[in-house]
Amino acid sequence: MKIGFVRRGLIFVLVLAVVILPGPGADAQSFSGTVSARSAVLMTADTGRVLFEKDGDARLPMASTTKIMTALLTLEEAQRQGDPAVTVTEEMVHVEGSSMGLQPGDVLPLSGLAKGMLLASGNDAANAAAIFIGGSAEGFAEKMNARAAAIGMESTHFVTPSGLDDEAHYSTARDMGLLAIEALKNKAFREIAASASLQVEFLEPKKLVTYTNHNKLLQLYDGCIGVKTGFTKKSGRCLVSAAERNGVTLVCVTLNAPDDWNDHSALLDYGFAAVQSVSFDGSGFSAWLPVVGGQGQEIQVRGMRGASVTLEKEEADSITSAAFLPRFVYAPVEKGDEIGRLRYYAGDTPVFSVPILARESIPAVQPEPSFWEKLFGG
Repeated sequence: MKIGFVRRGLIFVLVLAVVILPGPGADAQSFSGTVSARSAVLMTADTGRVLFEKDGDARLPMASTTKIMTALLTLEEAQRQGDPAVTVTEEMVHVEGSSMGLQPGDVLPLSGLAKGMLLASGNDAANAAAIFIGGSAEGFAEKMNARAAAIGMESTHFVTPSGLDDEAHYSTARDMGLLAIEALKNKAFREIAASASLQVEFLEPKKLVTYTNHNKLLQLYDGCIGVKTGFTKKSGRCLVSAAERNGVTLVCVTLNAPDDWNDHSALLDYGFAAVQSVSFDGSGFSAWLPVVGGQGQEIQVRGMRGASVTLEKEEADSITSAAFLPRFVYAPVEKGDEIGRLRYYAGDTPVFSVPILARESIPAVQPEPSFWEKLFGG
């Protein structure tokens, strides 16, 4: 059904598109289970929408989940430099806590350090990468904080690359969710975080070392693809997880959670029951518009195929779309020019849009030469 009328110089075409989907709606705060965490957030990975939170903006230590940022920067640097070899120094391994077993004189690819910090939670790997990339832990922390600002982590401050306790080293469950979403966009990070075990090739001395992922949720929860565990006495148990089902990716964060495995399983179950992936395809929309000054009086325009977006089921039950187009177009028009937008709404809230493009080219009409131009050949 289409309804067209003119408003403020636009042809506003309302297309009523009803999507019938199974399952009841769910309120973002209707989770009925118990969460042991001091702070928790459940988010959709594609839009960053918060489906559940418990003190999600509380500033807390986040232990080794810090290594999500360290590993992301390490892998990006490895990709920029062609995965250079790192020679391990005494300074790099002079750090307490969990380790991937590095020794001074070891030589391994930079990406191997990312594997060691994400699977074995190696503080030595994080420290080695920080010194190699930033010149020092302090120099690397500047890069971490700059990237945090770019991601929108407004309540985070990094001091150490490993997550060892420091009064000035803190984040929030919400910010760590944003970080996980950003990190999962990196293919190498995503593959490492989802691996139950991986081998790291050492160049000197030549050997292969297998590391097992500390994230037990990879085995405990169907569809889990990461991301990182963490623990110190001050921070308690911290966990950032992600899982995929039916085209939906969810990210869950708990800080200081004595029962984190069960917290995440329950929250992810709730999230997958509450949302679904909705595909937006505007390729079935078309319209004809008048053309001014062209070698043709009208032009056909058509919507484009879009993508999928995670919506709460009650929103997805009825989606409306509206096409915003000019009353007419001026020639010349090139095939593929964007003429308008097809916007989709859940209620009054815009959730997606696709471009409406010209299906053909319309050249401009060349004006007849004037008397003087004809006379003097101008």
